Amino acid sequence: MLLRPDPTFYPSPRLAMQAPPERLAYVATFNPNGRNGDGGADALVVVDVDPGSPKYREVVGRVEMPKAGDELHHFGWNACSSALCPYAPHPHVERRYLVVPGLRSSRIHIIDTKPDPRQPKIVKVIEPEEVAARAGYTRFHTTHCGPDGIYVSALGSPSGDGPGGVFVLDHYSFDVLGRWEVDRGPQYLAYDFWWHLGHDTMVTSEWGTPNMIENGLDPELLLGSKYGRQMHVWDLRRRRQRQVLDVGKEHQLVLELRPAHDPTKPYGFVNVVVSLKDLSSSIWLWHRDNDKWNLKKVIEVPAEPADPDALPPMLKDFKAVPPLVTDINLSLDDRFLYVACWGTGEMRQYDVSDPFNPKLVRRVLGHGRDAAV
Repeated sequence: MLLRPDPTFYPSPRLAMQAPPERLAYVATFNPNGRNGDGGADALVVVDVDPGSPKYREVVGRVEMPKAGDELHHFGWNACSSALCPYAPHPHVERRYLVVPGLRSSRIHIIDTKPDPRQPKIVKVIEPEEVAARAGYTRFHTTHCGPDGIYVSALGSPSGDGPGGVFVLDHYSFDVLGRWEVDRGPQYLAYDFWWHLGHDTMVTSEWGTPNMIENGLDPELLLGSKYGRQMHVWDLRRRRQRQVLDVGKEHQLVLELRPAHDPTKPYGFVNVVVSLKDLSSSIWLWHRDNDKWNLKKVIEVPAEPADPDALPPMLKDFKAVPPLVTDINLSLDDRFLYVACWGTGEMRQYDVSDPFNPKLVRRVLGHGRDAAV
């Protein structure tokens, strides 16, 4: 525990942008053969990102997971600027540990980045049975350092069905404190989550239960609009679901949530992977309107025409390749939104200074070439 607040806790995005750049990056690496028992374990590697370093862009450290089959995915820090939240302050916790879940194994690794950040070490492993017993969840996806603990989202229950949700770890001991929700209302599917601390609001998105996704997308479920199509708005402190925001049956897989970094701006962006009508992807803006939250489609990324003979059976009638937007990121100044099109290998940059009217400013194709805008 620190006697003074961690110097990497910034009261505002503006101060964070003035901070020194990171010199190291931690990257999850996935061994696709691990879950079959004929390959090694996943690993977390350390990459030198200091342009002035002789090891720039090289892997300078590595920590292997103790068991194979984790399927490392998202991970995050144990503490961040949320620790300065006025109603649940934890200013003396240190941003030191990485919380690294296995999406497939439901195992959580606590990795200490000190004393040598180039040689991190696993100091604790939380087994799936412990989380199942204390929180009733499995298949962990997103981790965020919150104001009163470490929040972790889960896709479902130990049976592989729903509901999915969020559970909390202790900031200091990493003990599983239990399920976060007091009243989930109609929420059943889960995926990502984020919050607007100044508005005492959390938002969650939807993918599918473990049984719906672990063998790949099920065409019957997809065409039947059974995957996630909603966002849920929660009272953060009371832990109760308050509102459903629905994108409609045509749209499937409501995934990554990116709220504005400025705490005075009650809006954010979420991507929807595919439209069953034309295979397009879309970006939606959630925003506060008086005492309610609303959702508006602000970006559409069309499918690309393709030779039907080169397409799998499910896509032949569409004669097109879906962009499959699977990740988005918002710049720290809330000016630019970056959109990754996994299906076509394209990266897009939008100016979202006016979040209701984004403007496409740059496209980069999979081979690194700029495309016309």
